Amino acid sequence: MITAPSIRALGLLRGTADRGGVLSLGRPEREGDRFRRASRECLLALAAVDAMLEDGVASRATIAGERTALLYVTAAAYVASNRDFIERRAGGTHFAYTAPVVVPAEVAIEFALTGPYAIFLGGAPATLRAMAHAAGLLERDVCDRALVLAVEIFEECADLYARAPRLLGRPLVEAAGCLWLERGRGELGVESGRGPRRSAPGEMLSCGPLADLADWRRGAQAGPLELSGWWRGETARLAWIEPPAGESAA
Repeated sequence: MITAPSIRALGLLRGTADRGGVLSLGRPEREGDRFRRASRECLLALAAVDAMLEDGVASRATIAGERTALLYVTAAAYVASNRDFIERRAGGTHFAYTAPVVVPAEVAIEFALTGPYAIFLGGAPATLRAMAHAAGLLERDVCDRALVLAVEIFEECADLYARAPRLLGRPLVEAAGCLWLERGRGELGVESGRGPRRSAPGEMLSCGPLADLADWRRGAQAGPLELSGWWRGETARLAWIEPPAGESAA
């Protein structure tokens, strides 16, 4: 068992604009020449961190520095940039974003994060592994706080996803979320195995567990905190055992 982390804050953006079977988040505006050519997934990642800071009533200075770990999770966020490059639709503008590492790198630069980092590729189980990894870093005092950042976009490749109904559920819901974890008490239980996909009102891939966590914090999910997810036949479950007092919604 791993020592369960405490949940300090969570920023989550969910798509609502219906565009061809995808609930899109659109393209957020951000000032500065550095972001003029930034990809949509990058801008949404930055917006998710901003939302997290707002939820935690914290400044950028609070998370800056080497004692903040950044763990990035995605299954599909870089697919749009790859398609742009392969089909030469953007003239190579987003070539760098064909690699998943660029989004967390931009986040680290913008918010001055210089601590440990890692990238997890896949759906919801990857996010649960990232949370468990964050708990381990906190338990070993590698960092004072860990940010689990997940981003999924679908709009640019909606026609491609429509050809794979067995892989992805419907509707596809774009999302970007950032979870701020700190040291806590109690235990964190982690399980993984093989199993069928669970039914869900919308497919958010790696952002699914963050959406479930947001619902739990609002009191929409009763009982102890338990998160689960499915991706390509893999199922995973993460449970807070005796979570810290005050972590559930009033």
